[in-house]
Amino acid sequence: GQMLGDLGAEVIKVEPPGGDPFRRTDGSDYGPTFLAYNRNKRSVILDLAQDHDRAALLALVETADVLLDNYRPGVLAKVGLAPDELRRRNPRLVQCSITGFGDTGPYRRRPAFDGIAQALSGIAGLMIDPDEPLAFGPTISDNVTGMYACYAILAALIERGRTGAGRRLEVNMIEASMAFIPDAYANAAASGRQPDRFSRVAVSQSFVFRCADGLALAIHLSTREKFWEGLVTAIGAPELAADTRFDRHLDRVRNYVELQRELALRFAVRPRGQWSDILGATDVPFAPVLSLSDVLVDPQIEALRSATTLHHRERGAVPAIHCPILVDGARPISAMKAPPTPGEHNDDVLGRADFKFGKEGGQNT
Repeated sequence: GQMLGDLGAEVIKVEPPGGDPFRRTDGSDYGPTFLAYNRNKRSVILDLAQDHDRAALLALVETADVLLDNYRPGVLAKVGLAPDELRRRNPRLVQCSITGFGDTGPYRRRPAFDGIAQALSGIAGLMIDPDEPLAFGPTISDNVTGMYACYAILAALIERGRTGAGRRLEVNMIEASMAFIPDAYANAAASGRQPDRFSRVAVSQSFVFRCADGLALAIHLSTREKFWEGLVTAIGAPELAADTRFDRHLDRVRNYVELQRELALRFAVRPRGQWSDILGATDVPFAPVLSLSDVLVDPQIEALRSATTLHHRERGAVPAIHCPILVDGARPISAMKAPPTPGEHNDDVLGRADFKFGKEGGQNT
């Protein structure tokens, strides 16, 4: 929404009566999850069970570039918005449907959320301790599915510029999540073994250590020998370089647990700040493991100006993270707006579509 707003385009969020349920994750209309994902959008409330409101949506479709939905398969068709009807109304329309499981198979009618997609795709199995399985971590499947949908839409728009015709795109959360971890599937096929939560970090030589002050430090050596050599030199551990268990990269992968243990003993003797100073004078890839509040005051994040504040007409100052893209060397922020109130733009948007939205539509503006 941020970049589109800056380019003069607009994103219209069509919400059901009562608004998007994710508005109310904190009991209000502006829960943190909603605020995080809905800036620079315009809100229209439509009840697609009502003829008038379906007609209003079709009127919007006639001039739209893209229609994105995340209903279960067949739901739009049941309310008269089947793909063929949408194409008839606007042959240039790019349609994109995001579903949980796709349009075929035994699970196609099931509800799906992020945790379900992480579980079925294999992502959760690469992170969860099998002896004490607990759900944890950030939103992964939701976000990567949206990203795959986004670049499919952009590709369809580029094609439309040449052909004049739109496309119907389908993206499901399970396949998007699987596509997000192709290395796991490739390594499993090559080795004949099931990867676990340590498989990738062993190959990539990623570590986290607790320092003397209890704070955590991350190191990622990858496959370059110079990073390994730089690390053992920086921490003053030539005996590790001479240890045959850690001679080559493949040896360090095979003996990852032993190497983690040896390095942990050495990092435990100094506080994190000292290790940061020591490693900062080398070319070893490292970073402190920061809490979110610490991230926002880290000097690199401050230099990038990654965080900002939006003004919401009901919530006041709302923290936000910038779109991580620069355009011609500048951040596109001139049009950035806080997330909308429910149905905030009904009159404006539907007025342009020659609809007077009111009681006959089943909702009040």
